[in-house]
Amino acid sequence: MPGNVAENLAQVKDRIAEAARRSGRNGDSVTLIAVTKTQPVLRVREAFDAGQRVFGENYVQEALPKIADLSPEARWHLIGHLQSNKARTAVGAFACIQSLDSAKLAQVLERRAAEAGRPMDSLAQVNWSRETTKSGLPDSDALRRLVEELAGYRWLKLRGLMTIPDPESGEAELRRCFAEMRRLREILGKEFGLEASLTELSMGMSHDFEWAIEEGATMVRVGTAIFGART
Repeated sequence: MPGNVAENLAQVKDRIAEAARRSGRNGDSVTLIAVTKTQPVLRVREAFDAGQRVFGENYVQEALPKIADLSPEARWHLIGHLQSNKARTAVGAFACIQSLDSAKLAQVLERRAAEAGRPMDSLAQVNWSRETTKSGLPDSDALRRLVEELAGYRWLKLRGLMTIPDPESGEAELRRCFAEMRRLREILGKEFGLEASLTELSMGMSHDFEWAIEEGATMVRVGTAIFGART
C-alpha cells in the first residue's frame, strides 16, 4: 500500500470500526498497534502526528531510537521475541511485552520490573500453528503452567493472549485459530479467577485483522497497511 501514512491510518481505523460493528462491538474496544518494524523514524512520526498513539516493535534495539524520537505520550509494545539479557532495557522502554513465552522469561521480567519499581503488562504468546520459526507456548497445558507461575507475581501482570498464526492459512483456518484463542482466554479467566484482568486478545495483522476482530480480537497489529511494504 503506497503513499500517505495519515490516509492509510484513517482507512485502517475505518476498517477496524466496521469490523467491530459487524461483531456487535464499538470500534473503541479494539486497540490498533501500528507496527514499525524496519520503518524509518520519519514514517513513525507521521503516524504519531496523524493521531496514532500505540506502536509495536519486534526488536528492542530497533525500537529505542524511535521511542526517543516520539513524545512520551506514545505507548510501545514489544511484539517480537525477547531475550532474557534484554529484559532490563525492555522494562524501561515498553508498556507491554506481548511475547511472553516461558516461565524463565517471566521470572526475569518480574525481577527487572521490581528493580525498576514499575509494573509491566504482558501477554502470553501462543504458537498456534507450532511453526519452528516462531516463538510461543506450544499448547494449552504450557499456557496453564505459565498462568500458574504468574499467579503470585507482583510486578509482571498477565493481561491476555497473543498469537501469530501461519499467514499462509486460509480464512476458515485463521478464524478457527482466532475463535480458539478467545475460548482459551475465557476458560483460563474462569479457571484462575482472572475474568477481570485477563481481557486482551492480540491477534490479526494487515492481511487478516478484520477476521480477527470479528472473532474477538481486542488488539490488532498492523504495519504494512499503514506504512507500506517493509524496507
